[in-house]
Amino acid sequence: MTRKLTPKQQRFADEYIESGKKEESAIKAGYKSRSAHSIATENLQKPAIKSYIDERMAEIASKRIMDATEAVELLTRIARGEEKETVISSTPGGVYESQKEADLKTRISAVKEILKRYPGDDKLVKAQIRKAEAEADIAEDKAKEARNSDSSEGQTLIVDDVGGMDDEDASG
Repeated sequence: MTRKLTPKQQRFADEYIESGKKEESAIKAGYKSRSAHSIATENLQKPAIKSYIDERMAEIASKRIMDATEAVELLTRIARGEEKETVISSTPGGVYESQKEADLKTRISAVKEILKRYPGDDKLVKAQIRKAEAEADIAEDKAKEARNSDSSEGQTLIVDDVGGMDDEDASG
């Protein structure tokens, strides 16, 4: 932020972030109630105050929203059995609370979720990539052949790119 806010402006902005009510925020910040509405409207239009509110809101949102690294770390703790969950048991003798690690099914799900984020290590994905590259190479070679034959006089090149049909199927 380029300009500093006065203490009163900062209190107003902080109150506004908390409540979302501009007139009430102005009064709580120390502005007179008879001018609170117009001061609040004016304050919300000032670039320095708007910028401060936007920065604080982004900061608050980033603290509440989990990022990808944090999500993978949580999944890793679950997969390793480090993350505990609270289990409440009710018996005739009373209610008991205990901690237990995730069951095997949950841990396997966490591992699968982690592996989804690293597709380079997946054999199926690698095979699909190799297949796509091979198909691209074949198509490129066919295109080169077609260009070369176009320069020849009177020759026609038929490119069979329909797989799975042999000569009998094509004629019959």
